[in-house]
Amino acid sequence: MNSIFFRNFLTTTLLVLSCFLLIGIAFFVIGENYLVDDTTQRLDASANEVVRSASAISRDGDLSGWDLRMTLSSVANSSNNHIFICDADGKIVSCSDKLLHCRQHEGKEVPASILKAIGSTRYVSELTDLGGIYMTQRFVVARPISLGGVIAGYVFVSSEDVSALGAWRAFAGVIIAVSLAVMLAAILLSLVLSKRLAQPLDQLAIASRKVAHGDFTARVEKKGKCGGEIGTLVDSFNSMTEELQKSDQNRRELIANISHELRTPMTTIAGFADGILDGTIPKEQEERYLQKIADETRRLSRLVRNMLDLSQAESKATDKSRRTKFDLSELTLKTLLSFESRASEKDLDVDPQLPEDPIMVFADADSITQVIYNLTDNAIKFAEKGSTISIRVYKKNGKAFVAVKNRGETIPPDDLPYIFDRFHKSDRSRSMDKDGVGLGLYLVKTILNSHDEDIAVSSRDGITVFAFTLPLA
Repeated sequence: MNSIFFRNFLTTTLLVLSCFLLIGIAFFVIGENYLVDDTTQRLDASANEVVRSASAISRDGDLSGWDLRMTLSSVANSSNNHIFICDADGKIVSCSDKLLHCRQHEGKEVPASILKAIGSTRYVSELTDLGGIYMTQRFVVARPISLGGVIAGYVFVSSEDVSALGAWRAFAGVIIAVSLAVMLAAILLSLVLSKRLAQPLDQLAIASRKVAHGDFTARVEKKGKCGGEIGTLVDSFNSMTEELQKSDQNRRELIANISHELRTPMTTIAGFADGILDGTIPKEQEERYLQKIADETRRLSRLVRNMLDLSQAESKATDKSRRTKFDLSELTLKTLLSFESRASEKDLDVDPQLPEDPIMVFADADSITQVIYNLTDNAIKFAEKGSTISIRVYKKNGKAFVAVKNRGETIPPDDLPYIFDRFHKSDRSRSMDKDGVGLGLYLVKTILNSHDEDIAVSSRDGITVFAFTLPLA
């Protein structure tokens, strides 16, 4: 009922009904005119015949003679009409009744206004009682009778058969009444539908204004059977506001986390610097504390760099034009080359398990390089000295897979659900990675989610595996 298609259909139906109504009215008017014209022509023919007979028979001016009366009866019987003749003053002197004398009509007078209307030509009336001469409404045609160039009287021919016209008019009235009723019902239905349509749209307008002013909790309630395009629009709006609310919450949390992460090194730097300046820190210990200031400064630099990387990743998420077709194995191998020195420092063996044939994927190559780099960096950072790190690239179930495995401390099961959160650092990672800021894995997940892909982690018996997927080209 709320479908735009249905409303358009209803509008079209109204227009069609209106056209049919107009055509019907025109049809019935034409039909009525036809019936009237046909009846008038028949009556006029009878009147002309009587006028000719009266001119031939009543040369002396007598319009009440027996011969003329017989003529009237003959013409009336053949045409199924009633005929009477009146003199110039309007007094009825003869009629077509079968009785010897026209007791019903003779002696009555035709109103002068009707005689005046006849004039020297004729008088036609669709339905009239001729001023009370007839008991019912009739079709009437009247003509003057001229004898010797003078109007001696008038002949009136009438038809009692008006049932066809009456039935026609009744039928037309019923059709018009039904059409008007249907149109009225359609208009009322349109008003109801318009009101039902306006309600969710008004709510959408109100909710949109709230969102524009920063209230992302605004929602539009689906009342009744709010379906069709409007229901889809309401669902889309509510989904949008939910995502905006989540984004706003994430933004607030990010700002809070950044503020917290920045506060600690900045406080340390300011405290040590003040201690050196005011002499609180002894001269012999200044070098030590200057080193701590330098370390905290570098940590701040890493934090800012990671934030920039995160910002770039989030901006790239909406730019799908950056995605290209490339060999995932080749990209992985190039990324691993940058870790040779670090792996050697920890006496680690890096084992790239790459297929002989290329694995072509469709993605943002720079972003995927960042993913592989962060995962490899994380694996080296937490691997046991002298152990092996493996990076496997393979295809499975229509997807490209990359798995990074290392041996080290097992990640506690309680930490696994939060390992990809912003600024999350477990007690294990805090002790082993004092330089990290807790954004590396979050950045990885953000990049993969922007590609509509995901990453999983498992850690058991000292073996930790990070595995993610990419779409094949």
